[in-house]
Amino acid sequence: MIATDAAVHPYPSGDSSLRRMAIAARELGFDSMVAVGAAAEEEIDGVRVLRGVVLSSGNLREVMGQIRKTGDGSAIIMVNAGDYSFNRAILQMRGVHIIRHIERTHKKSFDHIMARMAADRAVAIDIDLNPIIHSRGPPRQKVLQRYRDIMRLHSRYGFFVTISSNAYSVLGQRSVRDVVLLCSLFGMEEENAREALATLGKMRSGRRAVEVVP
Repeated sequence: MIATDAAVHPYPSGDSSLRRMAIAARELGFDSMVAVGAAAEEEIDGVRVLRGVVLSSGNLREVMGQIRKTGDGSAIIMVNAGDYSFNRAILQMRGVHIIRHIERTHKKSFDHIMARMAADRAVAIDIDLNPIIHSRGPPRQKVLQRYRDIMRLHSRYGFFVTISSNAYSVLGQRSVRDVVLLCSLFGMEEENAREALATLGKMRSGRRAVEVVP
């Protein structure tokens, strides 16, 4: 996988069909995408569609139960971040591949200790481009600063980073070139952005992060 959009939301969660989003992804320079809610992994018009599951509950027991229900471990499991203790516990769970929405939490919810844990456990931290595009003023600056903080920790500890459009329609999808330009707003170099777009391919080829949870 050369470039993967780490989260798109096709119909019925979003406004566009899975096929239409896959075709758009190909035209925008992606060879794969994680479709939240997809029934199974498949290939559509040359684009590898990975099954994504987003867990948004702040209850650890519920998250653990939901991970077990995902079946054979083929899905990309993404958990929305919470407070410090929640995030730390999530990083110690088997079966979690990506932590999302760090930018929505308190600055101290992800620190150097958890950065090292993420690297050791091969858990990726997601950069969601949606708030950069759609927010304005102080909220946008806050998001950009959080992403700068994440990248500083990434440069030191080397944990995986993914990038997602978090699109709910083809209108929300962005090209690889757009991704690189948007990431430059918080100081991410083109080389690092392209490396992040290739993260899921590395994670899957290594099989370190895709595990069956007993």
